[in-house]
Amino acid sequence: MRTQSRRRSRATLVAAAAGTLLAPLLSGCWAGAGGAGSGGNSINVLMVNNPQMTELQKLAPRFTEETGIKVNFTVLPENDVRDKISQDFANQAGQYDVATLSNYEIPIYARNGWLKEMDGYVARDPEYDEQDVLGPMRQSLTGDDGKLYGQPFYGESSFLMYRKDVFEKEGLTMPANPTWQQVADLAAKADGAEPGMKGICLRGLPGWGEVMAPLTTVVNTFGGTWFDKDWKARLDSPEWQKATKFYVDLVREHGESGAAQSGFAECLNNMTQGKVAMWYDATSAAGSLEAANSPVKGKVGYAPAPVEKTESSGWLYTWAWGIQQASRNPDKAWKFVSWASSKQYEQLVGDEIGWSNVPAGKRASTYANPAYRQEAAAFQEMTKEAIEGARPNDPGVQPRPAPGIQFVGIPEFTDLGTRVSQEISAAIAGRQSVDSALKKSQQLAEKISEEYEGR
Repeated sequence: MRTQSRRRSRATLVAAAAGTLLAPLLSGCWAGAGGAGSGGNSINVLMVNNPQMTELQKLAPRFTEETGIKVNFTVLPENDVRDKISQDFANQAGQYDVATLSNYEIPIYARNGWLKEMDGYVARDPEYDEQDVLGPMRQSLTGDDGKLYGQPFYGESSFLMYRKDVFEKEGLTMPANPTWQQVADLAAKADGAEPGMKGICLRGLPGWGEVMAPLTTVVNTFGGTWFDKDWKARLDSPEWQKATKFYVDLVREHGESGAAQSGFAECLNNMTQGKVAMWYDATSAAGSLEAANSPVKGKVGYAPAPVEKTESSGWLYTWAWGIQQASRNPDKAWKFVSWASSKQYEQLVGDEIGWSNVPAGKRASTYANPAYRQEAAAFQEMTKEAIEGARPNDPGVQPRPAPGIQFVGIPEFTDLGTRVSQEISAAIAGRQSVDSALKKSQQLAEKISEEYEGR
């Protein structure tokens, strides 16, 4: 037990949260929010540059026609947008009314008082139909005080993708609810089924959102946790060691070539090009695999995220909309948020662009829509089940001190997760043993334990 003098007060932790989130900017040259903020009949929106967001930007004139509210967009790559959001929201500069945030940031930002709660807006806007939003999404965007601080634009979980045609040719059967050991056995049998084909693709690329995302779900279902309920670091536990050794051995023995440098994009490419028989990753990948120009369209089967000791193990992620507490136009900001997350917006995308482009994974009604069900027939039901089965506050076999399935919902995790990922990736590359990687990782995690223990 460490002395009280080594523990940080809540006020200090809030300050540290801001410092951690702002750290990437401290050496930068961004001039801050000195420019004109929103006002009058316009709002400023800062968002990530993924394809569905840029499609929203193109459709935004429809929102202006309906409401008279002009939307000024700033669109940036993911790392850049996170930096700029943290700067503006932490300072409560008010330059941006709305920003895209994930379910990792929203509870942290809410705790620091940087976001406007949305319960009042939802209560006054029955057409928005908050109860239609999938339960795990609502839960993941709720603050410590039980209030909503975000609305999802789209959501995802994780599942197992496999080549149905290859399995049939090899006489292999995918269980309805596979265990990780069954997946490892199938990977060994599918390895070499076609020239140059490996059994499975698993992320090995360093990054808290790369290799640590799937690996943490494996740790959860093997019975491990980053921290126990008292904030004691547990990366040296038998469960962590067993899960990590399993993951590293599987990808080294039957995984893709160059695994230590393979992330989501590389595994998607490997699966699309027929270089791997299976892939465990984000449900959002299915849309690309089933796209009209995909070489594997119609050849891929989908199964739940593999398990060991838990009933489910899929992760939960969403890009969501948050309104800055210092917004000069919060009511107009809500009108935009409610439009951009609505059933009506999904219908607009389906009519104008195509149902395969709908930002799905957030509303029950999407999965009851005949047009969407037909377009996404191969994977839509499995995706919905994966998201609904996700348990962000209870993903393992023991109580957790912070929410999160594939991450730990504390500001320090971006740095901790990234540094641990570098050790794991080095083990995948064969540069060190799993034992060595976890010994170093435990020491890193213990520094967080010292800061949080006793809270």
